Amino acid sequence: MTTMYGIKNCDTIKKARKWLDDAGIDYQFHDYKKDGLSEALLDQWLAELGWEALVNKRGTTWRKLDDSLKDNMNEANARQVMLENPSIIKRPLLDTGSQKVLGFSADEYTALHGN
Repeated sequence: MTTMYGIKNCDTIKKARKWLDDAGIDYQFHDYKKDGLSEALLDQWLAELGWEALVNKRGTTWRKLDDSLKDNMNEANARQVMLENPSIIKRPLLDTGSQKVLGFSADEYTALHGN
C-alpha cells in the first residue's frame, strides 16, 4: 500500500493527492498533525534518505528556527526538530513500500507508478 505523508492543508500535498486520485492510485494519507510521527518511522527515513533531504529549508518552520540552531544543524538536532515540528519535513513523502519519493513531480510520480 502506498502511503503519502504530509499535512492536509499544504498546497503541494493537495496537488500530489489530486494527481494520485486522478491516476486512480490507491493510497493512504498520513497527516503529521493528526496522526503524529513516530521515532521509529523517522529513524527509518533518516537512515534511508538522510536528514539533509528530509529537512525543508524553504518553509516557514525552518525560517522560525533560531539562527544558531540552523547554522549548527546536524542529524541529532535535525531529528529532534523533526519530531517536535513534523511540518519541517519536506512534503510530500510518498512511500510505495519499495521506494520513497520526497516532494511532488508529476513526471516522477508517473515513472514511479507506470501510468
